[in-house]
Formats: sequence, structure tokens, C-alpha cells
Amino acid sequence: MHFLDEGRRDAPVVLLLHGEPSWSYLYRKMIPILVAADLRAVAPDLVGFGRSDKPARREDYSYQGHVDWLRGFVEATSLRDITLVCQDWGGLLGLRLVAEHPDWFARVVAANTFLPTGDTPLGPAFSAWRKYSQETPRFHAGGIVKGGCATPLSPEVIAAYDAPFPDDRYLAGARQFPTLVPNAPDDPAAEPNRGAWNELQRFEKPFLTAFSDLDPITRGGEKVLQAKIPGAQGQPHTTIRGGGHFLQEDRGEELAHVVVEFVRRTGA
Repeated sequence: MHFLDEGRRDAPVVLLLHGEPSWSYLYRKMIPILVAADLRAVAPDLVGFGRSDKPARREDYSYQGHVDWLRGFVEATSLRDITLVCQDWGGLLGLRLVAEHPDWFARVVAANTFLPTGDTPLGPAFSAWRKYSQETPRFHAGGIVKGGCATPLSPEVIAAYDAPFPDDRYLAGARQFPTLVPNAPDDPAAEPNRGAWNELQRFEKPFLTAFSDLDPITRGGEKVLQAKIPGAQGQPHTTIRGGGHFLQEDRGEELAHVVVEFVRRTGA
């Protein structure tokens, strides 16, 4: 797993987890602000994405496998007292780790993400995305990120999101990800995610939601997190205006300042 590690080694850690089909490049607007606030910004590329290894067989990717890879990364880097910032699959994986290893984490910022158990429908927007991801002959990562933003992307930025996938051999992980989201009660990840929710409903450390206002995929998910997680009670939850699904692109600087203020206010 490739990762960025910026800032003082002994500064409070902010773990930045991306989703589908992006990579740590997504956090380029936020990392300088976090480092300037004397925080240590760590942004890995999930396996199958960015500069990380990309197993070529789709069956090499599973929800549990991604959780295990991410756990191994945190163990190998000895990160502790972590502020988790998670979006999209960053939350589907990161919140599992919070549930399984709450002692590793000091606080959480959840942005445009959720932790599905397959017990409720995922909604038409996600269903349309899953169908498209499996049927489109050309999986254009840069175009997908562009379509999930509320602001225009330059050709150079679109090319940067395409760069990890020079041809179809590299796309197994990106193609497989949408099929791994639990959409039925008997999905392989459904029961582990229910178990994670049982633990998250006892998580009392500070938990903040910072969802954007223009994301059709996760809209309303912040209410579930706020209602179920004890650490979310009394926090200054915010809505990032003018942000699409990839709010780090649309409003990355604003989200970074939300993270900095949250860390300061809750006592790092």
C-alpha cells in the first residue's frame, strides 16, 4: 500500500481515507492545511487504487479483505490516537476499524459515507451507479469523479484520476468495489457490519459529520450516524454547501478547516 505521510512524526495523526474510484490525490487540497495546523496527515491508497498494488483478478477483492489490508496498514505504521476522516468506501472500511479497534482512534469525521448492513435498500442513485459500473465498456475513473463533483474539473485533474488505470488489467478492484456494498441481509459483509454497528453504538469519543449538500448517494446518512453513535451527541455537525459526492474536490479547503477546528476543540 502506497501512502502519503506529511507533517511532524509526533504531531496528532489525521488518517484520510478515500473511496471509489479515487486515491490519495483526492486529499491534495486538504493536506497542506492540516500540516500548517501542526497535524500529521496520512493518506493511503487502498489496494487496487492509486499507487498501491492492483491484484488483477476480481475475486482477489472482498469487503473483509479490504478491512484486513487497512488494518494491516495501521498496524504496520503504528498509528494511534487517530483522527479518522473518511468518505465513500473510506467510511465503509474505516468505521469497521473504529468498531473493531476503538482504542486506536481519538475522534472521527465522517463525510459522505455510511455503513450498510443490507437490511435496507441502498436507493436508486446507488443502484444506478452499481449497474453502470458493471456494464460500461469503458470504466473512465476521471470521468466518474468528474460526474460526482459539483464544480468543473480541469483536464489535468481528470487525467490524474485516470492515471492509476492505464488499461483494463488495472481495473479489477475498481470494477469490483460497487458489488461489495451489502445490498441484502445475507450478503457476506452484512453480519460483520451489524456487529460493527453494535460497537459503534457504544463509541463515545467525538464523532462529527460533515456531509455535503449535493450528494445523491449518501444524502441523509448523516442523520443515522448522528442518531446512533453516542459520540455524535452535542457535536457541531456541519453541512458543506456546494459540494458533490467528492466534496474534497469541490470544498476541500473548507472540509480541512472543519477537521482542524474539530481536533482543536476536542483536545488534541
